[in-house]
Amino acid sequence: MTDLHESVDDPALTSMTLLNELAGRFPEAVSFSAGRPFEGFYDVANLSQHLATFRRHLEEDKGLSGEQVRRTFFQYGRTKGFIHELIARQLEVDEGLTVDPESIVVTTGCQEAMLLLLRALVRDPRDVILAATPNYVGFIGAARVAGAPVRSVREHDGGIDLEDLERQIRAARREGLRPRACYVVPDFANPSGATMSLVDRIALLQLAEREQIFVIEDNPYTLFRGSAPQLPMLKALDEQHQVIHLGSFAKSAFAGARVGYVIADQTVTSDGARPEPPMLLADHLAKLKSMVTLNTSTVAQAVIGGYLLENGCSLKRATAREAEVYRQNLATMLGSLRSVFEPVAGLPGDVSWNTPEGGMFVVLTLPFPADDAMLEYSASRFGVLWTPMHHFYGGTGGFHQARLSFSVLTPEQIALGVERLGALVQDQRAKQPVVAGRA
Repeated sequence: MTDLHESVDDPALTSMTLLNELAGRFPEAVSFSAGRPFEGFYDVANLSQHLATFRRHLEEDKGLSGEQVRRTFFQYGRTKGFIHELIARQLEVDEGLTVDPESIVVTTGCQEAMLLLLRALVRDPRDVILAATPNYVGFIGAARVAGAPVRSVREHDGGIDLEDLERQIRAARREGLRPRACYVVPDFANPSGATMSLVDRIALLQLAEREQIFVIEDNPYTLFRGSAPQLPMLKALDEQHQVIHLGSFAKSAFAGARVGYVIADQTVTSDGARPEPPMLLADHLAKLKSMVTLNTSTVAQAVIGGYLLENGCSLKRATAREAEVYRQNLATMLGSLRSVFEPVAGLPGDVSWNTPEGGMFVVLTLPFPADDAMLEYSASRFGVLWTPMHHFYGGTGGFHQARLSFSVLTPEQIALGVERLGALVQDQRAKQPVVAGRA
């Protein structure tokens, strides 16, 4: 068989498979590749506790009978989900954001939210999505599957380059294309760790309103701020309903639940071909979801619902321990990089890195190609894994850079892994001329 959809062979869809395969082949390697959340506080007993909490909520707060509770857990569920009110409460508690619970669609992970949204927004071949580059490979892959062309926008230390965004929008229109939305991760982006300033957040929304495009906000790392002050979500600044917000409980609760959501409070009116009353974009996304996953797992929603209830619907409160782990791990990572790579007399300063104030990632720039072959050599010879940054550029850049994830490791493992990276760099210095400052 040779006639499958072109997306199945797209590099964006195979990059995660590559990393998982290498991790399986080299289990003793220190892995800076996986962006998984910290596992040290997981307790299987908590699952039944969360379920019991949510069951009491249904019985005591919602007044459901035993039969109704049983049906809620075991039968097909509401397509838009049934923890939407708790999610709305969490956003109000943690972010000061008031949203209509009916504008929330609970999804099977944030990946489904991306896929549904891209499928809804891209109507014909003229439609294009803009996104900062480097970009989360999961969004790139979802766009490929949905058939949504993505146009790259430059990123700098402060996040997406707004001047280049405006240039790309206007260039796309000159080419007869229709820019529909711009995807951004405003806090500690994956993979770059970049954070947008408040001034740039406001300017982005002004640009979106002026150019009549949507902003797709994906912000899974905002809770893990390290020493950085909290900045408002783009959705909290959104006065014109330009922002479609994607949320996930993978990093804040646990990834295995596969529970995410989308806030889509935009009103969609009929184009005249098939007259329909105005509807929320959320309701249209729910129609698409009904043909994909029908509903998000009722048991998974109940577990997340109980988790929220036990923490007063505050993810800040729920993740305080994890946030401290990530803060310490970031400090260890940056300290280890300085210790191993800062230039000293007689040695070149050919290795550099960024210094994010939070999140889970640091980007290392190396004096040699950091490609897939080098990754395998690094794992087999030196026992350290990382992610080649070219995967986040769609093959157009990042060829001398590696993303280092520190979220799931101990400080001791981080220090050991950086030592092993140092040995890899020394090995490569001895083999080839130094090319400093390459990206």
